Amino acid sequence: MANIILLGPPGAGKGTQAKRLEETRGMVQLSTGDMLKDAIARGTELGRQVEGIMARGELVTDEIVIGLIEDRMNDGAGGGFIFDGFPRTLKQADALAGLMTRMGSTLDRVIEMQVDDAALVARITGRFTCGNCGAVYHDVTRPTKVAGVCDVCGSTDLRRRADDNADTLKTRLMEYYKKTSPLIGYYYAKGQLSAVDGLAEVDAVADAIASVLDKG
Repeated sequence: MANIILLGPPGAGKGTQAKRLEETRGMVQLSTGDMLKDAIARGTELGRQVEGIMARGELVTDEIVIGLIEDRMNDGAGGGFIFDGFPRTLKQADALAGLMTRMGSTLDRVIEMQVDDAALVARITGRFTCGNCGAVYHDVTRPTKVAGVCDVCGSTDLRRRADDNADTLKTRLMEYYKKTSPLIGYYYAKGQLSAVDGLAEVDAVADAIASVLDKG
């Protein structure tokens, strides 16, 4: 059992690797966005608070997010937890450390998924999906066999996300480097940081993460 953080800029593949870890190790991904939606859907006390805050157009506080994480961790997870999208700031990292201490738990590893910015932009801006079956393609690395037609279902409804463009992605990367990259030094100083190549093939990234976790 291990509790880990996956760190990396938008498009680094954190979500994909979190799903792999859920499947292979019985870990549970704690995505802030998913937890907020779930709390609202279940009508919990925190969920009602969140719903009111969002209805007013305000930002959900770190304290509420920590409360949601605590609630979910109290439910348990045989393989441990994967923190995806939290913490994003040094203040949040301190809050998470405090939560772990209160719960008698530990943060075992922080895995940085390193990327080359130019390569990442090329990977993301070339991506498109089938609107019918969800199959994912790429202009260079995985084009459709017939232009404009999904290989899987034959649909011609091929789509690109509106925010999968170079300008938007560069803005998101700048936001990441300003707010979240200080966490790399923070966790390095604590001796908890390991790095993997986030732009390698999905299986190779999964193997590198597994190697980090197996070393303990």
